[in-house]
Amino acid sequence: MVEKSSSSSSILVDQPVVPGDVVLDLSNMTNETIKLGGGLRQDHDAISVAKVGKLRFSKPNKYWVESSQKRYVPCAEDCVLGIVVDSRSDNFLVDIKGPSLASLPVLAFEGGTRRNIPKFEMGALLYVRVVKVNPGMNPELACTDASGKAAGFGLLKDGYIFDCSTGLSRMLLSSPTCPVLESLGKKLSFETAVGINGRVWVNADSPSTTIVVSNAIMNSETLSGVQQRIMVDKLLNNLKLSS
Repeated sequence: MVEKSSSSSSILVDQPVVPGDVVLDLSNMTNETIKLGGGLRQDHDAISVAKVGKLRFSKPNKYWVESSQKRYVPCAEDCVLGIVVDSRSDNFLVDIKGPSLASLPVLAFEGGTRRNIPKFEMGALLYVRVVKVNPGMNPELACTDASGKAAGFGLLKDGYIFDCSTGLSRMLLSSPTCPVLESLGKKLSFETAVGINGRVWVNADSPSTTIVVSNAIMNSETLSGVQQRIMVDKLLNNLKLSS
């Protein structure tokens, strides 16, 4: 986090950037908090790029570099899908596709106390928030939002999970709703949870619906909005023919 404000002329928002590009010069800026996400680093008064991608901005004050990659680099406040791989007295160890396992404290749940510690089987799928990321330490997770409320975080039961690129995850989480999810939602009833770490969970009443939704999402990454809608129509027609 940086205690400076931005100058619109010095920001290449939505433009391709490469490592070494200076995207913000803090030397001539007044005080205001800026949040730096993945792909950016600070060197004195310069904010520079650390990986190839596009510079992105979200209100009120966060900047990051977006790139499509399989490897996930954890950042604070990311919402991710994690798989429980071990249980200890004070925490759960969770695989979030990062360089190291993440730690989920047993009290990091809404109303969490020593008397109501949750029990998860190995392999359980959780929707969690990244709370802390410090060099040399396991990322810390929570099953609550910043105010301590569950807010949809926690155990995801049943359904189907698959891995994808982080770029596809960001597309699925974009606003307004991306065309593939919008088109599917008009015809089918299903649930999804998308982790920014490149994991997607799909749940529906029938296996055939789950398969169609999952295939549509996986096929959508390189397609335009129009192409996504055409692809969904074809998959739905095939579903009708096979039923």
